[in-house]
Amino acid sequence: MFNNILFPTDGSDLSDKATATVIELARKHGGKIVAVSVVQPYPFIPLGDTGISVPDMGVYETRMMDITRDNVDKVAAAARAAGVACETVTSVAASPYEAIVEAAEKHGCDAIVMASHGRKGLNKLFLGSETQKVLAHTTLPVLVLR
Repeated sequence: MFNNILFPTDGSDLSDKATATVIELARKHGGKIVAVSVVQPYPFIPLGDTGISVPDMGVYETRMMDITRDNVDKVAAAARAAGVACETVTSVAASPYEAIVEAAEKHGCDAIVMASHGRKGLNKLFLGSETQKVLAHTTLPVLVLR
């Protein structure tokens, strides 16, 4: 049924909790997991010599890529311990949902399992919901975990 499951992770406690569920789902169906973590590009635009200190772009990008690798490596280690195959993918994208949908297509996934923070009201409006955007932009089944 679900032979190749895409699992986006942001390294949050909620994603960590969802890891066990996606591993069990893959194990029950004899499938594998493609764990993906997406970092958004450097968010600061230097405005010349304004005297405002912004983080160094190289340091930011290196640190964020280290974090995304750690995110997927945690999933891979847990999957390996459970005897489930897991491929890891990291990417940089301004819109994480686009990278998630693209990864699912590129890796031939037949389902997406992702955690949702379940934000409501203004938090949802201002922070957006990557889960909602994935749901709107894929034709694959999406299992949302809370």
